[in-house]
Amino acid sequence: MADNKKEQERDDLHKAIWGIADDLRGAVDGWDFKQYVLGFMFYRYISENLTNYINAGEHAAGHSSFDYAKLSDDEAESARNGLVKEKGFFILPSELFCNVRKRADKDENLNETLERIFNHIEESAKGSESESDFAGLFDDIDVNSNKLGSSVIKRNEKLVKLLNGIGDMKLGNYQDNTIDAFGDAYEYLMSMYASSAGKSGGEFYTPQEVSELLTRLAVGGKKQINKIYDPACGSGSLLLKAAKILGKENVRLGFFGQEINITTYNLCRINMFLHDIPFDKFDIACEDTLISPQHWDDEPFEAIVSNPPYSIHWAGDENPLLINDPRYSPAGVLAPKKAADMAFIMHSLSWLANNGTAAIVCFPGIMYRGGAEKKIRKYLIDNNYVDCVIQLPDNLFFGTSIATCILVLKKGKADNSILFIDASKECIKVTNNNKLTDENIDNIVNEFVSREEKAHYAHRASYDEVAENDYNLSVSSYVTPEDRREIIDIVKLNAELKEIVAREQVLRDAIDKIVAEIEGADNTIGQSNRLAYEKHEPKAISDVNKLIDNTVQTGSGMAIADNPEKSEKSESVPKHSKGKRA
Repeated sequence: MADNKKEQERDDLHKAIWGIADDLRGAVDGWDFKQYVLGFMFYRYISENLTNYINAGEHAAGHSSFDYAKLSDDEAESARNGLVKEKGFFILPSELFCNVRKRADKDENLNETLERIFNHIEESAKGSESESDFAGLFDDIDVNSNKLGSSVIKRNEKLVKLLNGIGDMKLGNYQDNTIDAFGDAYEYLMSMYASSAGKSGGEFYTPQEVSELLTRLAVGGKKQINKIYDPACGSGSLLLKAAKILGKENVRLGFFGQEINITTYNLCRINMFLHDIPFDKFDIACEDTLISPQHWDDEPFEAIVSNPPYSIHWAGDENPLLINDPRYSPAGVLAPKKAADMAFIMHSLSWLANNGTAAIVCFPGIMYRGGAEKKIRKYLIDNNYVDCVIQLPDNLFFGTSIATCILVLKKGKADNSILFIDASKECIKVTNNNKLTDENIDNIVNEFVSREEKAHYAHRASYDEVAENDYNLSVSSYVTPEDRREIIDIVKLNAELKEIVAREQVLRDAIDKIVAEIEGADNTIGQSNRLAYEKHEPKAISDVNKLIDNTVQTGSGMAIADNPEKSEKSESVPKHSKGKRA
């Protein structure tokens, strides 16, 4: 019953978001629309989060009628410093979402009001520990954009619709843990626009099922980890899976990531807040991970998850400093300039704790190509860092049909074998894409844990076997797919064909005999005996018809009599059977 209620609430939430999309259609498209909805959802979230936090404290102190939203700005100002330390930000009562919404349709300068409030929220964190988490957080929400309308009046009309649409969403009571409604709305928006935005959407969004698989592989059955890291974190969905699987309190030191795209970087930080991750439990940086990593001084990570961009260009050997970078130098070679995939892998390995696991989605070409990529593979294999390679189904990701794979790295392996899993059939078809089900994910994770040899599914290859295979890490080189074609017994088939040919010959001979009888009767019977011939003719024709009928009804498996007279009494011979599967 609870599940039905939850699904109904989720459906209502999705309908509300779609309703806002309909209201803004033609004005704000795709990813821009997503920015506005998520930005205003975030504004509502932190407004209500702060209000509920203050009210709870006052109610516990015996002031049951206290409501922060009804307080004057002057009265609230005295609590600013304490709230910034505790919550990381501060909002005046007059600037709370609920109060701005009440005045919105009467505010001729609504765009300026919102811009000022967003600036105030960011400025409230300056000089505090949360400054980096709030700096520039509202930069992508341009309330003065022409995309909202060609005039101030038209823009404000759209802003009022946004405020009302977000305000009408049934997001529940935070005390009932329905804060996940914010996260669910975020994920719905991401998937909605990733599916329609093609490649650009796929770059910033990893389907939830793939996120779950990666995180379960990286966590490896642990109940608690020190922290989790994603070197190409995008909107943060991979990091947040650890919070869902382990519980955010069991990721002791928090969630770390780096993202080069500033818009996506802002989305990631918003996503952390929308999933109720405290400002002091996440550290998201905006820089080029390969050139300017931002977590040098942090202790290594117990869990690393990543879906880095496939085959992007990078500086490579054009930058003479990179070959001496301690992340890349151990392999003795840099990833090719036209394909930075191996650079992300080497970076992740460098950041990995000795007792940690990294699970990385990879472009399949890096598993078998030669040149620098082969030399890096050799380094990884010779040093026993490769734990498992998993072949995924095609069409899992928005914007690409490529059948990707997962590379699992460990520094503290118990033996030197590598597990290869062919999970290319572990999916169901949903519209134009494939999707991993819970059962599919369980199957893959269970095999990863058990490491059992399974024909056509999994194989544990020794170091020598991989080395002899020229350091190729393609799953297809170690796991042979099951041949599901029907096996034909050629000897039996040839015998059946001979029998069919023989039976056809008997039929031809019988027909020739009848025709000869008819022709003979026509030559010897005179005009005076025509009546006698006519009495014989129906019998001859009947015999031919019977032969034809028997042939049609039983096919070539019907035993044909030696003469037409016996054809009626002949018994059926069972149809020939096809060769059975071995």
